[in-house]
Amino acid sequence: MNRILAIHPGAAYHCETLEAPRYAHLFDALARPEELGVVDLTRFDIVLAPCRTPASRLAPHRARLNAYLDAGGAIVAMGETDQHLWLPSIRFTSVPTNYWWWLEPGASLGLSIADPAHPLFARIGASDIAWHLHGVFAPPEGARSLIDDAEGRSVLYVDAATTKGRILATSLDPFYHHGSHFMPAATRFLDGFLPWLKEEF
Repeated sequence: MNRILAIHPGAAYHCETLEAPRYAHLFDALARPEELGVVDLTRFDIVLAPCRTPASRLAPHRARLNAYLDAGGAIVAMGETDQHLWLPSIRFTSVPTNYWWWLEPGASLGLSIADPAHPLFARIGASDIAWHLHGVFAPPEGARSLIDDAEGRSVLYVDAATTKGRILATSLDPFYHHGSHFMPAATRFLDGFLPWLKEEF
């Protein structure tokens, strides 16, 4: 089992997702972003930055997080965290968000599973990855895209090439939507994604 340190920015939707019984048992410790300078990161296999953690609260700890990666640690950076401001080798492009696409007859968000053989997709399916799209990535060479948009651009990827550790970066924001009680697909995503992080990543 991986030991997970979840960064806790303190918004209501973070409290609901990180502290409520549904997922709380999957996190070994919670820390405010400002505590990253004093927490012993080496105690943890994964540092998780949930959706909408302000980059202004993470960027001051960029050097320490990079050192953690170079020591073999793993960082999971969820959507709306401006990963390019605090992680290496992130190339992100924001895209217009259609919040009501599912109201259009026959509409599709266009997201697809890029790597169906990956173990994550034994736990979640195509209907669990689509609610909104905020942006896309150009993963670095050697990274593995797991979810793509309709144009083949990555929405979630794993980078084990840039550092001695691993980065999982995504533009999906399930913590926000689950914690806001809005978008059942986001809850289904977390139901599979978080146990996978704990047990397999």
